[in-house]
Amino acid sequence: SKKKGLSFEEKRARMMEIFFETKDVFQLKDLEKIAPKEKGITSMSVKEILQSLVDDGMVDTDRIGTSNYFWAFPSKALHARKRKLEELESQFAESSQKKDALQKSIEKSKIGREDTADRAALLKDLAALRQKKEQLKTEIDKYRECDPDVVEEMRQTNQVAKEAANRWTDNIFSVKSWAKRKFGFEESRIDKGFGIPEDLDYID
Repeated sequence: SKKKGLSFEEKRARMMEIFFETKDVFQLKDLEKIAPKEKGITSMSVKEILQSLVDDGMVDTDRIGTSNYFWAFPSKALHARKRKLEELESQFAESSQKKDALQKSIEKSKIGREDTADRAALLKDLAALRQKKEQLKTEIDKYRECDPDVVEEMRQTNQVAKEAANRWTDNIFSVKSWAKRKFGFEESRIDKGFGIPEDLDYID
């Protein structure tokens, strides 16, 4: 059967073994020769693996002259893991404090809301009162036309409409009068031509 290749994390772990076991400093070309032979890491992936370790701060690098050198010592890795552990412990403690605070807040909010017979009865009464309120509101809306304020508003609106209608009637009579004088048209001809009702008059 075909041999399964190494995962990315396995390659990273084996690359770190090269540094820890030798405690030496390497150039990329050195690792591209050593990694395939001793750790089964293909030379094509050495550069990518190495860069990922540098990005994570697990491998140090420096440029000397025209060459880049890489190294990593167990003591630094230990310190890095220790710092990470401390960071995680701090986050855990902070999360625990938040959880405790939320739990206390929940318990506090439950005070006075215990499922007692009195509370159940009060909630039932409240629901009934809300329903009654909606019924009364619907009833009020039905008789809104009888509201004195509404009636007064309608009266004022009607008055404005009446005045506007009489104003336009007055304008029509003025135009008819002018047309009769200017062109000698008969009134019936003007009414017929412009669709003016014969019984047009002011609104009382």
